[in-house]
Amino acid sequence: MTKLVQCIPNFSEGINSKVIEDLADIVRATAGCTLLDYSADTSHNRSVFTLVGSVEGIKAAAVALAKYAAVNINMSTHVGEHPRMGAVDVIPFVPIKNVTMEECVEISKEVGTQIAEEIGIPVFLYEESASKEARRNLAAVRKGQFEGMAEKMAKDAWKPDFGPAQPHPTAGVVAVGARMPLIAFNVNLSTSDVNIANNIAKIVRGSSGGFKHVKGIGIYLEDRNIAQVSMNMVNYEGTPLYRVVELIRAEAARYGVFVTGTELIGLAPAKALIDSAEYYLQIEDFDYGKQVLENHLL
Repeated sequence: MTKLVQCIPNFSEGINSKVIEDLADIVRATAGCTLLDYSADTSHNRSVFTLVGSVEGIKAAAVALAKYAAVNINMSTHVGEHPRMGAVDVIPFVPIKNVTMEECVEISKEVGTQIAEEIGIPVFLYEESASKEARRNLAAVRKGQFEGMAEKMAKDAWKPDFGPAQPHPTAGVVAVGARMPLIAFNVNLSTSDVNIANNIAKIVRGSSGGFKHVKGIGIYLEDRNIAQVSMNMVNYEGTPLYRVVELIRAEAARYGVFVTGTELIGLAPAKALIDSAEYYLQIEDFDYGKQVLENHLL
């Protein structure tokens, strides 16, 4: 019985193409692991990789990637729009086939232990792997970012789960955990005013009274001179993509602004996209299981 695990490591590098390609090559060279997708954003100065593989293959790739990032990404000089706290910022594991969430939690703990012992990077466990409820939310773990992490970790409440009690001087810290599929989804606006994006993000995200399954911030994309609502959709069935887009569209109109486009970072479950197609096409009595050709072929 083949077990498949997905891993979506995020790196604080979106500009240096050599580093990004070297990271991709590490995955390609790892037995039992397949690189499905990777993308980089210069404004965010961040890259996101999606790999899938056997339990052993995924663990080996995650540790190898962390080792390379620790040597080749320097957080003391890093600048980017996306919140970040480490060279390899976050390493989530997602159960895909014949793997339980509990097994992914165990994988995260094994990988976290290795990263701490072999590289000397402090590790925080988050989401389903969290050792404390206060650490379940990645935003709470990352609060303060790289620059504020030393002061934060000096407090007893924020001692790392593994590794030294202070950030690595150049590689920072990393969050490692197990979670369900997440969709990284951004909505671009016809304005350069990041305050508008921030105001809209506050209305959309669950932590400030918006959608329960949405995390969001406003970001300015310097290379395009536009503002963006950057989001993590942690449950696309509880809060579908189209619902968020329509709320952002309505809120943007208050400022005389409109949605110019959206961005999907990495991979997304097909159903998340098809649900939006069903909504916008207004298909009556749509049956996802029966009326999507690929469902029959696969």
